[in-house]
Amino acid sequence: MKGRTCFYDVESLDGAMRICLKGEMDHHNAVGVRGEIDELIYRERPKKLLLNMSEIGFMDSSGLGFIMGRYALMEKLGGTLILENPNERIVKIFELAGLQRIVKVENVKEEKIK
Repeated sequence: MKGRTCFYDVESLDGAMRICLKGEMDHHNAVGVRGEIDELIYRERPKKLLLNMSEIGFMDSSGLGFIMGRYALMEKLGGTLILENPNERIVKIFELAGLQRIVKVENVKEEKIK
């Protein structure tokens, strides 16, 4: 996608999928990434989706919408979503929106999916 500043890597193993997001998550980037990731989720139907945010430098309300949309999709498919390693700014946005009560947030070392 022209001008995209958000990219991702995907790792899948034994019913879990980790998506490592990189760059900026704003309105311009969220739309394209959302469609691609939803396609992966529908194709693989993981029981656990790990969204690793350790390399996201900027996120606005579109990023919150992206996270909550994947949360709703995983709920619909009978799975769970975990937000991994968000930076302090993302945690603050999450707390202000009250989303930490809905979506599990974990700080973990980067390792293979278990």
